[in-house]
Amino acid sequence: MKILMVCLGNICRSPLAEGIMQHLAKQEGLDWEVDSAGTGNWHVGQGPDKRSVRTAGRHGIDISNQVCRLFRTSDFDTFDHILVMDNSNLVDVLLFARNDGDVKKVKLLLGDKIVPDPYHDDALFEPVFELIEQGCREFIKQNK
Repeated sequence: MKILMVCLGNICRSPLAEGIMQHLAKQEGLDWEVDSAGTGNWHVGQGPDKRSVRTAGRHGIDISNQVCRLFRTSDFDTFDHILVMDNSNLVDVLLFARNDGDVKKVKLLLGDKIVPDPYHDDALFEPVFELIEQGCREFIKQNK
Protein backbone atom coordinates (compact mmCIF):
# COMPACT_ATOMS: atom_id res chain seq x y z
CA MET A 1 0.00 0.00 0.00
CA LYS A 2 1.17 3.52 -0.78
CA ILE A 3 0.13 6.38 1.50
CA LEU A 4 0.73 10.12 1.14
CA MET A 5 0.46 12.45 4.14
CA VAL A 6 -0.34 16.09 3.32
CA CYS A 7 -0.28 19.34 5.29
CA LEU A 8 0.26 22.98 4.40
CA GLY A 9 4.03 23.44 4.28
CA ASN A 10 5.28 19.83 4.59
CA ILE A 11 7.56 20.77 7.48
CA CYS A 12 5.56 20.06 10.66
CA ARG A 13 2.56 17.72 10.54
CA SER A 14 2.99 15.67 7.37
CA PRO A 15 6.66 14.86 8.05
CA LEU A 16 5.62 13.64 11.50
CA ALA A 17 2.78 11.65 9.94
CA GLU A 18 5.13 10.12 7.36
CA GLY A 19 7.63 9.10 10.03
CA ILE A 20 5.01 7.80 12.45
CA MET A 21 3.16 5.76 9.81
CA GLN A 22 6.43 4.27 8.50
CA HIS A 23 7.50 3.39 12.03
CA LEU A 24 4.18 1.81 13.02
CA ALA A 25 3.78 -0.05 9.72
CA LYS A 26 7.26 -1.51 10.09
CA GLN A 27 6.44 -2.62 13.65
CA GLU A 28 3.35 -4.37 12.27
CA GLY A 29 5.39 -6.06 9.51
CA LEU A 30 3.55 -4.13 6.79
CA ASP A 31 5.39 -3.37 3.55
CA TRP A 32 3.87 0.06 3.06
CA GLU A 33 5.37 3.01 1.22
CA VAL A 34 4.75 6.33 2.97
CA ASP A 35 5.60 9.82 1.74
CA SER A 36 4.52 13.36 2.53
CA ALA A 37 3.86 16.60 0.67
CA GLY A 38 2.58 20.11 1.22
CA THR A 39 0.04 22.28 -0.54
CA GLY A 40 2.18 25.43 -0.20
CA ASN A 41 5.59 25.99 -1.80
CA TRP A 42 7.38 28.00 0.93
CA HIS A 43 9.67 25.19 2.08
CA VAL A 44 10.27 23.03 -1.02
CA GLY A 45 13.67 21.38 -0.81
CA GLN A 46 14.05 22.00 2.92
CA GLY A 47 14.00 19.49 5.72
CA PRO A 48 11.31 19.24 8.37
CA ASP A 49 10.94 21.87 11.09
CA LYS A 50 13.53 21.24 13.82
CA ARG A 51 10.73 21.01 16.39
CA SER A 52 9.13 18.15 14.44
CA VAL A 53 12.51 16.44 14.11
CA ARG A 54 13.08 16.81 17.86
CA THR A 55 9.60 15.60 18.79
CA ALA A 56 9.82 12.55 16.53
CA GLY A 57 13.30 11.80 17.86
CA ARG A 58 12.00 11.71 21.43
CA HIS A 59 9.79 8.84 20.27
CA GLY A 60 12.59 6.98 18.49
CA ILE A 61 11.62 8.13 14.98
CA ASP A 62 14.16 9.85 12.72
CA ILE A 63 12.58 12.20 10.17
CA SER A 64 15.67 14.37 9.66
CA ASN A 65 16.34 13.10 6.11
CA GLN A 66 12.93 13.99 4.70
CA VAL A 67 12.74 16.74 2.08
CA CYS A 68 9.74 19.01 1.61
CA ARG A 69 7.90 18.79 -1.68
CA LEU A 70 4.67 20.03 -3.19
CA PHE A 71 1.58 17.92 -3.73
CA ARG A 72 1.09 17.19 -7.44
CA THR A 73 -1.69 15.75 -9.55
CA SER A 74 0.39 12.67 -10.34
CA ASP A 75 0.23 11.75 -6.63
CA PHE A 76 -3.29 10.48 -7.33
CA ASP A 77 -1.74 7.92 -9.69
CA THR A 78 1.04 6.93 -7.29
CA PHE A 79 -0.77 6.64 -3.95
CA ASP A 80 -3.65 4.47 -2.75
CA HIS A 81 -4.53 6.82 0.12
CA ILE A 82 -3.95 10.54 0.57
CA LEU A 83 -4.38 11.54 4.21
CA VAL A 84 -4.63 15.25 4.96
CA MET A 85 -4.29 17.06 8.27
CA ASP A 86 -7.07 19.66 8.13
CA ASN A 87 -10.01 20.95 6.11
CA SER A 88 -7.92 23.52 4.27
CA ASN A 89 -5.56 20.76 3.10
CA LEU A 90 -8.59 18.70 2.10
CA VAL A 91 -9.98 21.48 -0.08
CA ASP A 92 -6.56 22.24 -1.60
CA VAL A 93 -5.85 18.60 -2.51
CA LEU A 94 -9.35 18.02 -3.89
CA LEU A 95 -8.82 20.95 -6.28
CA PHE A 96 -6.31 18.68 -8.06
CA ALA A 97 -8.74 15.75 -8.33
CA ARG A 98 -9.55 14.76 -11.89
CA ASN A 99 -12.32 12.26 -11.18
CA ASP A 100 -14.28 10.41 -8.49
CA GLY A 101 -11.46 7.89 -8.12
CA ASP A 102 -9.09 10.67 -7.12
CA VAL A 103 -11.63 12.15 -4.71
CA LYS A 104 -12.18 8.78 -2.98
CA LYS A 105 -8.47 8.55 -2.12
CA VAL A 106 -8.47 11.75 -0.04
CA LYS A 107 -9.48 11.73 3.64
CA LEU A 108 -8.72 13.55 6.85
CA LEU A 109 -6.23 11.48 8.86
CA LEU A 110 -8.41 11.78 11.96
CA GLY A 111 -11.72 11.03 10.27
CA ASP A 112 -13.90 14.00 11.19
CA LYS A 113 -11.29 15.87 13.25
CA ILE A 114 -8.33 17.98 12.25
CA VAL A 115 -4.69 17.90 13.27
CA PRO A 116 -3.92 21.47 14.38
CA ASP A 117 -0.91 23.21 12.87
CA PRO A 118 1.77 23.56 15.58
CA TYR A 119 3.97 25.94 13.57
CA HIS A 120 3.23 29.01 15.70
CA ASP A 121 3.12 27.26 19.09
CA ASP A 122 6.02 25.13 20.33
CA ALA A 123 3.77 23.57 22.98
CA LEU A 124 1.58 21.95 20.30
CA PHE A 125 4.23 19.66 18.82
CA GLU A 126 3.88 16.87 21.39
CA PRO A 127 0.04 16.88 21.39
CA VAL A 128 0.11 16.94 17.57
CA PHE A 129 2.47 13.95 17.57
CA GLU A 130 0.04 12.08 19.81
CA LEU A 131 -2.95 12.92 17.61
CA ILE A 132 -1.12 11.80 14.48
CA GLU A 133 0.03 8.60 16.17
CA GLN A 134 -3.56 7.81 17.17
CA GLY A 135 -4.73 8.47 13.61
CA CYS A 136 -2.00 6.28 12.15
CA ARG A 137 -2.77 3.44 14.57
CA GLU A 138 -6.45 3.60 13.65
CA PHE A 139 -5.63 3.65 9.92
CA ILE A 140 -3.40 0.58 10.31
CA LYS A 141 -6.09 -1.22 12.31
CA GLN A 142 -8.62 -0.56 9.52
CA ASN A 143 -6.29 -1.41 6.63
CA LYS A 144 -4.10 -4.35 7.74
